[in-house]
Amino acid sequence: MIPPAQPTARAVPSPCIGTCRLDAHGYCEGCLRNGEEIAGWLGMDDAARRHCMDVVLPARAQAQIARRDFELSAVVRALHPLTATPAAPGWNRAGIEDLLADPLTPAAVLVGLVPRGAGWQVLLTLRTAQLRQHGGQVSFPGGRIEAADADPVAAALREAREEIGLASAWVEPLGYLDPFDTISSFHVLPVVARVSADYALRLDPREVADAFEVPLDFLLNAGTLRVVEREYAGRLRRYHECQFGRHRIWGATAAMLVNLRERLEAVR
Repeated sequence: MIPPAQPTARAVPSPCIGTCRLDAHGYCEGCLRNGEEIAGWLGMDDAARRHCMDVVLPARAQAQIARRDFELSAVVRALHPLTATPAAPGWNRAGIEDLLADPLTPAAVLVGLVPRGAGWQVLLTLRTAQLRQHGGQVSFPGGRIEAADADPVAAALREAREEIGLASAWVEPLGYLDPFDTISSFHVLPVVARVSADYALRLDPREVADAFEVPLDFLLNAGTLRVVEREYAGRLRRYHECQFGRHRIWGATAAMLVNLRERLEAVR
């Protein structure tokens, strides 16, 4: 008796790389297929799958790159150039003048923009809870400008290396936001930079508990960073805050993002 024929297993080509999450435009962040294409992939014939992989998905990838480049060009136009370090007082100084102890300590932070899919992500850190200043808060990598630092850009790059192990080779500085003064008496220069999507980190556990990314579109949405009023040191103060997952983004970090949004609105 001849045994019945066994079904032959056949591998179906697929662009899937295991990152199965749709972005804001409905495309998978890993393979760029939309939900309908993913659901119907096994039902397609070989020619349709090959056309999608060889023509449709590469075209989507190029469109994403073009969109990111266009958005980044707007960001660069919105910034103070690297050749002209802003020397003005903090744009927020009037609201906290009574809390500042002059002279302020010069500082710099790195506002890192990471290309992902069709848009940009902002690289943020969560400071360890034990730190004396701003412990447990979401922040940009950064700190005081030391005498050995050539300029605020050098300080921001050095602090990013020390705090999160971000090598300068992964970073392309683009320009400055407006200076910002903090109630801890720092005069901060935010350095906006492009960070390679292939970056690797090594966190210093004494300073940083976590590092994570937040979509720039989310942070620039006018309805995301809400204004909060609270009494502090005998006066009603206003600040911005938002919630992203388990992270509360507020204070100086949120204010710098608002400054980026307002500068972008001015050039668009």
